[in-house]
Amino acid sequence: MMLRGSITAIITPFRNGELDKKAFDNLLEWQVSQGSHGIVACGTTGESPTLTPDEHDYIVRRSIEAVKGRIPVIAGTGTNSTAKTLELTQKAKEMGADAALIVAPYYNKPTQEGLYAHYRTVAEAVNIPVILYNIPGRSVVDIKTETMTRLAKIKNIVGVKDATGNLQRPKEVLEQIGPDFIQLSGDDATTYDFLAAGGHGAISVTSDIAPGPCAQMHNLWREGKKNEAGAVNERLMPLHKGLFCETSPAPVKYGLSLLGLCADEVRLPLVSASAAARKTVAEAMEKAGITLKRAA
Repeated sequence: MMLRGSITAIITPFRNGELDKKAFDNLLEWQVSQGSHGIVACGTTGESPTLTPDEHDYIVRRSIEAVKGRIPVIAGTGTNSTAKTLELTQKAKEMGADAALIVAPYYNKPTQEGLYAHYRTVAEAVNIPVILYNIPGRSVVDIKTETMTRLAKIKNIVGVKDATGNLQRPKEVLEQIGPDFIQLSGDDATTYDFLAAGGHGAISVTSDIAPGPCAQMHNLWREGKKNEAGAVNERLMPLHKGLFCETSPAPVKYGLSLLGLCADEVRLPLVSASAAARKTVAEAMEKAGITLKRAA
C-alpha cells in the first residue's frame, strides 16, 4: 500500500438532507478513473462532524466496497474523545480500510503529553496504519515535531497530514524522523513546495474538482519532471485559492454542482457558498481549464 501522491479528501454529497448515495458512487468511480492515488472518506471535507454514526459507517464501508482495492481508502476516524476515536478506528479496520486519519483533538486543547497519550492509546489498541492530522487552524492545538518524533516510534503510526502551511515542518520531520515517515500536505496552495521540502503527497480538496490534473502533477514530480509538475500546479493555483474563499466544503460542493456531479448542499452549521464565493469558484475553474456543465 502506497500512501503518496494525490489523495482526495472526498466530499459527502447530500440531497434533501439525506446522503446522496448514487452521487457518492459516481464521485468515487470518477476519482479512480481520473487517476487519484487514494481517497479519504469522512474527513473534514466530508463534513464528518455532522454525519450520524450510521452515515459515517456507510461512507467508509461504501468507499471500500466501491474502490475494490484499486487505490487505498483512508478512513477519517478522529474525534475529540479518545474512546470514540478508538471505536471508529476499530470499525474502520474491521471494514477493511487501508489506514486511519486521526485529527488532533479539537476544543479540548490537550497538552503535548495529552496528544501523545491520545494517539498512543489508539494506535496500540488497533493494528491499522495511523496518519496523524495536524491542523492547528481548526483544532487549536499543534502537534509539535518533538511529539511527532515520539509517536513515530510506535510501529503503526506511519505518517502525518500537515495542514499547518509551515514549509519548515516537512524539513524538520524529515531530519528528525527520516524519509520513511509519510508526509502528506493538507494545504493545496503549498503542496508543490511541500514536495520539494521532503513531502510524499497531499490529501487534497482541489482534487475533488480536478482529480486528473492533481494526479498528473504528482506523477510528473515522481518522474523527476519538476518543471512540468510546476506548470500544472500553476494552472491549478486559482482553484487552490478559490476553493477556500469560504469555509470548505461549501465552495467545492458548488464547484462539483457546476460539473453536474452532486447537489450544492451542505449541513448546518455550514451554509451554501455565497454569491461572491460562487463567482470566485466558477472563475477559478475556468482559469484552470475546467469545462463547466452548467452556467454559474
